Amino acid sequence: MKIDQLTPEAAILTELGARLARIRKQRGLSQEALAEEAGIGVATLRRIEDGRDSRLGSWLRLLKALGMATAIDDLLPEPLRSPMAEANKKRRKKNEDPSSSGVDFVWGDKK
Repeated sequence: MKIDQLTPEAAILTELGARLARIRKQRGLSQEALAEEAGIGVATLRRIEDGRDSRLGSWLRLLKALGMATAIDDLLPEPLRSPMAEANKKRRKKNEDPSSSGVDFVWGDKK
């Protein structure tokens, strides 16, 4: 199932739970083994796989236990800054800092 903007939250939780169960089974893990590795209860894992639990903390523990921590970063990636934006930021900072000009004095209105 493709998840998009119009997919209801309940359907998303059900789909994510089913995906988690498929990954767990592909890796040959029982619910008990994965729950123990993640430090969560078996009942919690069952609820997640059934699409009835949406606690982010439980999901984070499960993804880490499955060695899928990069999926956490993919969920909400850091905003990218262009090289030009970084250069402009450095230029503005340099212009604001009187000590960066190499001059030993400061104008009276800059004190």
